Amino acid sequence: MKKVHIKSFGCQMNVYDGQRMADILSEQGYEETATPEGADLILLNTCHIRDRAVQKVYTELGKLRDLKVAQKANGQHTKIVVAGCVAQAEGAEIQRRQPAVDLVVGPQAYHRLPALLAEAASRRTVDTDLPIDDKFGHLPAPTPKAIRQRGISAFVTVQEGCDKFCAFCVVPYTRGAEFSRPVAQIMTEIERLAASGVQDVTLIGQNVNAYHGEGPGGAVWGLARLMQRVAEVPGIGRIRYTTSHPRDMADDLIAAHRDLPQLMPFLHLPVQAGSDRILAAMNRKHTADEYRRLIERIRAARPDIALSSDFIVGFPGESDSDFEDTLRLVDEIGFASSYSFKYSPRPGTPAADLGEQVAPEVMSERLLRLQERIEHHRQAFNHAMVGRTVEVLLERVGRHPRQLAGKTPYLQAVQIETESNQIGDKVQVVIERAGSNSLFGRKAGPDEVPRKGLAA
Repeated sequence: MKKVHIKSFGCQMNVYDGQRMADILSEQGYEETATPEGADLILLNTCHIRDRAVQKVYTELGKLRDLKVAQKANGQHTKIVVAGCVAQAEGAEIQRRQPAVDLVVGPQAYHRLPALLAEAASRRTVDTDLPIDDKFGHLPAPTPKAIRQRGISAFVTVQEGCDKFCAFCVVPYTRGAEFSRPVAQIMTEIERLAASGVQDVTLIGQNVNAYHGEGPGGAVWGLARLMQRVAEVPGIGRIRYTTSHPRDMADDLIAAHRDLPQLMPFLHLPVQAGSDRILAAMNRKHTADEYRRLIERIRAARPDIALSSDFIVGFPGESDSDFEDTLRLVDEIGFASSYSFKYSPRPGTPAADLGEQVAPEVMSERLLRLQERIEHHRQAFNHAMVGRTVEVLLERVGRHPRQLAGKTPYLQAVQIETESNQIGDKVQVVIERAGSNSLFGRKAGPDEVPRKGLAA
């Protein structure tokens, strides 16, 4: 059997796309392998969101070129494919810089992999079209075996693309305009996942809370209504969604956090900056105070919700005062976790042409300060769990004998020792200790289990 090695960079959507490409290639006689050595086909599923991610791809391609040469010397002909957003944005540049690449395919064309690989057998090929047709309708269903191997948690893409055109973001150019999958198509996929043991589903999209898919009878469904339908699927006990834009947090979506028990109390809602001047320059279409008021409404609907966000430091023109506004917002909201990055100019985006670029050393200093503040709040949130009883969904074997690992509703990793449980069990756990990246606990006794809610 032929072997394929798939390496995905970047966001959860790339993880999902990598799995779907594996499903396509499985029908072509390929079996996944964890390492590139010995693979007949090596596929890099790439991210273009920051320059550092792009450079990682080119570095990886240099290593794979050498591997390809070595394997050819041993009689094995290896094909290298670059897929994803770097492929979409830099297809011709990839072929110029790395002749070892046989095929370049964008994220909206990977459903055509079999035909493209056949074409690449005789000549180097690039397909970065943004087709009109729905690629999801052409994708094969994963086998029950493949689903079980991937675990009891799964990502499901329900929306792609973005119409917001933030000044720093390349997504509208690499993923295209917003597209929402039909409800029936999504439900068929989730029901298949649940039938093979998946319990925790994360609905994903570049701007997932802008979901507006076709429902039964042609009616347009929003994300809240879709999640209500997902919650009806037997076996699906946990629902999440990411990534969202503050402008698309509709009233019914906020209400779903109050009314839908399966919807986990954890929300990733990027703000990017705390300065109104910088937010306007970013074309975010919201102010810092509008974000604060939105968080107040969400917390009123679900008081125990934990929040996560994204931040960019060093956006062109960012002053010390602007940066202090971001630190102030972080302290006021108290995020349970966040992702933070130095601004990275992306070719073709409006921000790349702005003057007043912030000096690299200033960006580095600000990022360090911001990450220290974010880490302070993350650790405070984790340590506040000590002594609480929380439901943990066990997902994998731990590092030590008798140890199983899982996640809380807040996406925190938890380790417990147990001989009477197995992967897939939901266990009430008393948190005894908070480590740097994980919580440690023991199974709760009957008198320690909370009567209502997910945590005591």
